[in-house]
Amino acid sequence: MPSHQPRTIAPSNLPKTITCYLRAHHDHDTATAVAAFTSDATVTDDGRTYQGATAIEQWLNRSATEFTYTIELTEAQQTDPTHYVTTHHLEGSFPGGSADLRYQFSLRDDLIERLVIEP
Repeated sequence: MPSHQPRTIAPSNLPKTITCYLRAHHDHDTATAVAAFTSDATVTDDGRTYQGATAIEQWLNRSATEFTYTIELTEAQQTDPTHYVTTHHLEGSFPGGSADLRYQFSLRDDLIERLVIEP
């Protein structure tokens, strides 16, 4: 991501693509979540990278069923017109039971080109 300083924004000011993805992921609506990504998008989560719609769909399906958890959006930031960071608090049946994760989004043509999820 560019080295610009992120600024805090209201979650309602996130781009529609990001809010649609987050809602679909929360609702386990894989088809809608995958549609938020470019065809050559990459997702990095838990040290693994998934590239392309098929790999991202498999990642979404696995992450939706691997553990049960609740997720709450706690912060949203914008670095520039195509880079956003959201922070989420998760509680559930995964190791440790709770975590705060940063979702770093890069957009291209109003779709998610890259998503990096990390603590």
